[in-house]
Amino acid sequence: MTPLGLYSPGTSPLHRAPAGPSLLVVLALAAGTVLTGDPRVLGALCALVAAGYLLARIPWHRVRPVLRTLALLALLLGAVQWWLIGPERTLVVVLRLVAALGAATLFTLTTQVDDLVGAVERGLGPLRRFGVAPERLGLLVGLTLQSIATLSGIAGQVREAARARGAERSPTAFAVPFLVRTLRHADALGEALAARGWGDEDDDR
Repeated sequence: MTPLGLYSPGTSPLHRAPAGPSLLVVLALAAGTVLTGDPRVLGALCALVAAGYLLARIPWHRVRPVLRTLALLALLLGAVQWWLIGPERTLVVVLRLVAALGAATLFTLTTQVDDLVGAVERGLGPLRRFGVAPERLGLLVGLTLQSIATLSGIAGQVREAARARGAERSPTAFAVPFLVRTLRHADALGEALAARGWGDEDDDR
């Protein structure tokens, strides 16, 4: 894992797909999960995301933490939602979560941040005359998607470590390491951005 994401090198069609269209597909899928409340449609979207992982040929050791984290989030969210809104609507919420986060993580595994930044910069280039900085927006989009996957991965690793110590039911055994590792990731991310020169222009003002 690099400070800027979870990219897994490969030569699959998803790895070779342009970053811009790939991002639009992810956004369209995420929007689709919100616009529909049909469990059958949401289940089909989850199956489509799963097929994407197979097509991308992501190594199992990279997919396993994703599955573990999605299962954990689905279990926790499902338990709360089941109590609040009932089983039928809970199924819809959980399927939405799995489809959207699964697609976002697949995108981060198959797309490099630099490619995404470049695609957004090219697409929003005409807005530069209005004071918009496309490269900043591109980086913001990339880091947002990367952060979702990174924090999910950290949560899965911390949970597994707690289970190995026999403390999987202790909130402290999860919360403290998760917070520490998240802060470390934030520091590494800040250093990586500083190395790329981000923020230097603000210091010169």
